[in-house]
Amino acid sequence: MLRLWGRANSINVQKALYCIEELGLPYERIDAGRGYGIVETAEYKAMNPNSLVPTLQDGDFILWESNAIVRYLCARHSDGDLWPRDLRVRAAADRWMDWQQTAITPAIGTAFHGLVRTPGSRTPQDIDESAAKTDALFLILDAHLAGRSWLEGERFSMAECVIAPAVHRWLNMPVQHSDVPHVRRWYDAIMSRPAAERVLTLPIT
Repeated sequence: MLRLWGRANSINVQKALYCIEELGLPYERIDAGRGYGIVETAEYKAMNPNSLVPTLQDGDFILWESNAIVRYLCARHSDGDLWPRDLRVRAAADRWMDWQQTAITPAIGTAFHGLVRTPGSRTPQDIDESAAKTDALFLILDAHLAGRSWLEGERFSMAECVIAPAVHRWLNMPVQHSDVPHVRRWYDAIMSRPAAERVLTLPIT
């Protein structure tokens, strides 16, 4: 059975957890990080020297970094489905997964912390700048999703597992959002899936 360390309200844990739920794999989740501690213990650092979540154990194999976990699980358990066999489709899905880490995460961080995680910890100007940068990125995603049911190819893929928690966080933050009808349509389709209901309905904190 898989073991996953990390608190359920962590966006990085949610990516891995949502993937596991979509794959229907048996697993145990162990609360870790922030108020739960554990990540600074010697035992945890032996698995993940970064002292971050999530960390996955699959038998004697230990893996950290949320997107790497999603790729590994999809390749092992969903070859030809969540793990696209067409190299170009898989590379395009990879692109959106990396985009979440390299574009969305840096852009949204200040607004998220200033409004949700630690209110008052950021200036209103910094929050507005962060929100504007993030909003512009979701306009890019909206344009991409025009005329598409899923991010890449003709089916739900590993990219959805990574982008869905980010979209959920953004659309539920108390900021002004541009009109993104294609993102919202895609998000509604995601949230109609049982796995998303089990993972992505927690309040953002």
